[in-house]
Amino acid sequence: MRISIVTISYNQHRFLEDCIRSVVAQNVPDFEYIVVDPGSTDGSREIIDRFADRLSAKIYEPDGGPADGLNKGFARSTGEILGYVNSDDRLASGALAFVREFFLKNPGVDVLCSAIRIIDENGRADLRARTPDRFDLANYAAGTCTIGQQATFIRRAMFERVGGFNIANRICWDGELLVDMALAGARFARTKRVLGEFRIYPESMTGSGMFESPRYRGEHERIVAKMRERGVRLHSPARIRLHRLAYKFNVKRHLDYLLAR
Repeated sequence: MRISIVTISYNQHRFLEDCIRSVVAQNVPDFEYIVVDPGSTDGSREIIDRFADRLSAKIYEPDGGPADGLNKGFARSTGEILGYVNSDDRLASGALAFVREFFLKNPGVDVLCSAIRIIDENGRADLRARTPDRFDLANYAAGTCTIGQQATFIRRAMFERVGGFNIANRICWDGELLVDMALAGARFARTKRVLGEFRIYPESMTGSGMFESPRYRGEHERIVAKMRERGVRLHSPARIRLHRLAYKFNVKRHLDYLLAR
């Protein structure tokens, strides 16, 4: 069972080598790693070139944004299981060995959502991890369903069934892919095992507050409208308020964050 990992990188010289090393260090048979760079000018390509003998492919061509770059990377790949790690994030040690074993033992699962560790710009880990919520469309629409992209792995057949990432989405392409797969009947599983490391720093999308922007809200509303068109039963505004409050103070969720390893 081959696993394919794709990293998209654009002017991320500061963190790129750390990301690449976390992937090429995975001790698992038969996996491939593809790095996509649409035109960095900060020395990133020099880093990629240094690891060329450890990569299955490097794609140096313009693209239409992150989602388009990911689609190009996966189109070049050959694995049955797909994962993607942004150039400022990392895979956890032993992640792909766990993923390979999980999918071999669970042939009915299309998507595996795993825990992530939060790290800062210097790679220092937060005390708590973040475990994935059960993926639920109504909860996603309400903003109470958190999945770590760095620790999400997908069967190629499901990825191809939904047509990959929406290249027009420049801010939450990962969330929209999960929604599209759920609408297509994907079978999700989750684990508290930490498989990815998510770097948050002032310039990152999360650290900069991008997900509070009107641009993000517009994309989210479009995705929610897609759910309604497909007949998904969503929470009422009153239930959303209660659900968010319960989610914020969910003791079990916070205990899981402390216990995840």
